[in-house]
Amino acid sequence: MVKVDTLKEIVAKKKERIALSKQQLSEEDLKLKLIGLAPCRPFREAISKPRQISLIAEIKQSSPSKGLIRQNFNLQEIAQSYQDAGVQAVSVLTEEDFFGGNPLYINAVKNIIAAPVLRKDFILESYQVYESRYLGADAVLLIADLLTKDKLIEFMQIADSLDLDYLVEVHDEKELKKVLNLKVPIIGINNRNLHTLAVDFKTTEKLFTLIPRDKVVVVESGIRNCQDVLFLKILGASSVLIGTAFMEAEDIKRKVEEVMGW
Repeated sequence: MVKVDTLKEIVAKKKERIALSKQQLSEEDLKLKLIGLAPCRPFREAISKPRQISLIAEIKQSSPSKGLIRQNFNLQEIAQSYQDAGVQAVSVLTEEDFFGGNPLYINAVKNIIAAPVLRKDFILESYQVYESRYLGADAVLLIADLLTKDKLIEFMQIADSLDLDYLVEVHDEKELKKVLNLKVPIIGINNRNLHTLAVDFKTTEKLFTLIPRDKVVVVESGIRNCQDVLFLKILGASSVLIGTAFMEAEDIKRKVEEVMGW
């Protein structure tokens, strides 16, 4: 059986999507559209409360590892459930081909939720950073595995100029080293290997101790229950990003309260 590198497939498709977006709206025109936009909601502030673990609740319809996760996908209802549960931030999947997302979901969610919104996608070009601001995102995900050091610096500078927060995601020690040299304020540890899709909670245990205490640390993937959250709280994580456990639940608000111990 041929081993599929999921990340390669996603990136190839994403490059096609970016080319298409640029044809519809050039980068110059896109930048003009950013003039006079409402200020971003403070993402970093929302997910780094002292003595508590914050929740970034994710909205996604499907994923490469699980296929279709939420049969009855009602964006407004999901957003309302998160708003009612009092989540600290929301992650919105905007990748269309593998996660069933849509860039327009960001604004739709922001109309319902008071919390800041992270755009979860595969950011490969500066165009997408400007686009994220235009779409209404308050923060963007930057995946260290996909970006050179120079690209990371470039995207972070653009994000800073736009008042966008950014969560830089790492999966191993090599990526973490690269990120720590760049003075990144929010580091995401993803327990999922993006190439094989396997989840290993030991990734967090291994990498967390290597991160300076002044960083905001978000743990992603494989967090299923109250015990997982408690373990990460004791470890010292600032925030958890959870999607699948909530998307699979019939009653999302109740599931959030159960997992987070609220």
